[in-house]
Amino acid sequence: MAAIASHAPERILTNADLERMVDTTDEWIVTRTGIRERRIAADHEAASDLGSVAARRALERANLSPSDLDLIVVASVTPDMPFPATASIIQHALGADRAAAFDLSAGCTGFIYAVSMASATIASGAYNNVLVIGVDLLSKITNWSDRSTCVLFGDGAGAAVLGVGNEQSRILAFELGSVGEGADLLRIPAGGSR
Repeated sequence: MAAIASHAPERILTNADLERMVDTTDEWIVTRTGIRERRIAADHEAASDLGSVAARRALERANLSPSDLDLIVVASVTPDMPFPATASIIQHALGADRAAAFDLSAGCTGFIYAVSMASATIASGAYNNVLVIGVDLLSKITNWSDRSTCVLFGDGAGAAVLGVGNEQSRILAFELGSVGEGADLLRIPAGGSR
């Protein structure tokens, strides 16, 4: 990994704010989650907006320009829209016109899946510089009256630039998995073909 960066929206939603919204307390939330506050995107902000800021910061830290990128992978369950890919929107915003770009959706583990994909493309020799972005605006899909879940989620983006390294700086292995039988337990029943 050549560089990492992040971006969080300005608005802060504290546990005290949630106490006024649902039957909960700061103590209950902190004891069970460790969370004291979360960031919430403005109404006009989308995944590509937050992701672009994190991406620019990561590129700057890696001393790369957008034209150096070969691939952009965005992991999100809250993309700007089902199509086109949020990665393509970010590609255009950055001016990374020669980079391939695609999204993947793997929930909380999406960023790890994306790093795995990026690492494999570098190891195969297909690409040299890959930008991975994990971004979600979960506030846009959270049920703010459900105290068991609304205390958990906020918005933000993280970006990592991966590149060709030496033996000491490579990713050694991944073990990925999924529990498909639990698909009905946590889902967004909109925006798809079902």
